[in-house]
Amino acid sequence: MYDVVIIGGGPAGLTAGIYARRAMLNTLLVEKLGLGGQIALIELVENYPGLSRIEGSSMVQRLEEHAEEIGLSVSFAEVERIEDADDHKLIHRTDGSVIETQCVIVASGASPARLNVSGEAEYTGRGVSYCATCDGFFFRDRDVVVVGGGNTAIAEALFLAKMVRKIYVVHRRDELRADKILQERAFKNEKIEFVWNSVLEEIKGKETVKKIVARNVKSGEIQEIPVDGVFIFVGIEPNTDFIECQKDERGFIKTDANLATSIDGVFAAGDCRDTQLRQIATAVGDGALAANSVIKYLEKNAPIAPLHKKEAN
Repeated sequence: MYDVVIIGGGPAGLTAGIYARRAMLNTLLVEKLGLGGQIALIELVENYPGLSRIEGSSMVQRLEEHAEEIGLSVSFAEVERIEDADDHKLIHRTDGSVIETQCVIVASGASPARLNVSGEAEYTGRGVSYCATCDGFFFRDRDVVVVGGGNTAIAEALFLAKMVRKIYVVHRRDELRADKILQERAFKNEKIEFVWNSVLEEIKGKETVKKIVARNVKSGEIQEIPVDGVFIFVGIEPNTDFIECQKDERGFIKTDANLATSIDGVFAAGDCRDTQLRQIATAVGDGALAANSVIKYLEKNAPIAPLHKKEAN
């Protein structure tokens, strides 16, 4: 049986794993896809203390190397559900396997939110994307739309500006929510045109995207914009369907000050939880705190202190 199983391999999960292993806990990290979480999809990280500019892929590599160096065990599989078996937990995975553990840290992150407008699902992968770093290359020298006004939307628009011909940023308000430094760069970029006070109503095309329909929320005016690509950055949705615990109305996990959930012995960290700010720095802090909370929980509840157990296979 593990002392702690961490679900999710983003910055929160990896940090929790590093701290748990430093405490010599028998630890397993379970990740569905690849390590790094959303950092792996970011071209450039510019707001992490001590690293003024670092590529997302380089940051992921550093985290992976640190986790490997300290002996963190990683298993790639998808978690289906968590079963509370009183004095321990059962992690059921979609491959049919079951893992026994005393504690769980849920660090499953979040995924890009969908607009659910006409044509969005139909053209996903055929012109509609949620990752400029992944798909921007396919739209070089073409016209695209970016939907959103936050940090992710503007940062991705600036990235796309390096390769596309024209970018229309469709935003439902008359001002951006992105950091001022990103706003200044976007306003100065000649390739970027803002479509203010507007929402995306429909995506049209044939085999691939050909145009979008935008509606001005103040005047009601309908505007069609010919484009080849649509990049949507309108927030995130938590990856928390596999756990039944107290959540907010959007599905983010509610925790106390020590990141404990409503299930005894289960903690949450990072973007999947109900929190005021979601950044790499806050995710790392969450991971450290969650691991520390697990250590204290085990010291209090485990019959034998787990601090000298051997490393997991």
